[in-house]
Amino acid sequence: MHSSMRAAPHSYPSADAARRDRWLHWRNARGPIEGPLTSARLSAASAAGVGGPRGLTTRNGSVTRLAMDAVAQALADPIRREILRMLRDRAASAGSIAGAFPVSRPAVSRHLRVLREAGLVRDVQRGREREYRLELGALAELEAFLRELHAESPWHRRFDALETEVHRVGRQRRMATATPSSNEAKRKKETA
Repeated sequence: MHSSMRAAPHSYPSADAARRDRWLHWRNARGPIEGPLTSARLSAASAAGVGGPRGLTTRNGSVTRLAMDAVAQALADPIRREILRMLRDRAASAGSIAGAFPVSRPAVSRHLRVLREAGLVRDVQRGREREYRLELGALAELEAFLRELHAESPWHRRFDALETEVHRVGRQRRMATATPSSNEAKRKKETA
């Protein structure tokens, strides 16, 4: 094997078509992570500007994941959630965001990068500062998924109807057994 073909699995060896095809064959032989990695898929991802709020995002060049997964992972960290709360009311510079947390500035910068890659914040260069704004559009897919989970299932109405029927039948049985005993009580009063 050629020495350039021994690149790490996440790096792309060359623009040469034959070597690219050999590398893709080698990569697919290892087992697809989420479907086979093809040159068409790679070029479609690069044309789409991978990393946007919709579609696929890449990590390490070969692992693909959905944008909803990136949003959920971004929301999993408490510092990132607090950053989003800060940006809910107003835009803020990276320096003011970093000053609000007890972690280092590089750590806050990494948190902002994760939020930016997930599509939850947008940054604008203002002189020497970057100003960050909240972007709620990236939450739409996750919100739709959560609404789907909270939606009433068709079985819910059926179980409610079954519960009503069980209570109705139970009440009828109690009435049927209660009627003879009340008649007996009346008879006892009349004979006494």
